[in-house]
Amino acid sequence: MSVKRFLVEFAVIMLAYMLCVVISSAYVSSMSDGAAKIALALLPVIPMIAMAVTIIRRLNAMDEMGRKIQLDALAVAFVCTALTTFSYGFLETAGFPRLSAFMVWPIMGGVWCVATIIGTRRYP
Repeated sequence: MSVKRFLVEFAVIMLAYMLCVVISSAYVSSMSDGAAKIALALLPVIPMIAMAVTIIRRLNAMDEMGRKIQLDALAVAFVCTALTTFSYGFLETAGFPRLSAFMVWPIMGGVWCVATIIGTRRYP
């Protein structure tokens, strides 16, 4: 899969994800409990599954150096996310506000992006 195709797929999936989040957020709180409410709450997961498939396809299309850069970036993202969330968990016991589990992905995704950029520059 070419980088251009990956970026187009990524953009389309992100738009679908944002649309699903808006729809889910707008209507889920007004629904009565039941299967329909659960399904609507999980609606944004569908484009995220598509995102996972797209990322895996892109990784499988990379050469060894690209895979090494991504593995290193994911390892750094995993460690930074684990340390950040673990540390913040202790800070919550000291009175810091509780944070949603939704905060894990932005941390991991952000560090993954930065580590990928650094890795790409390290191996020109």
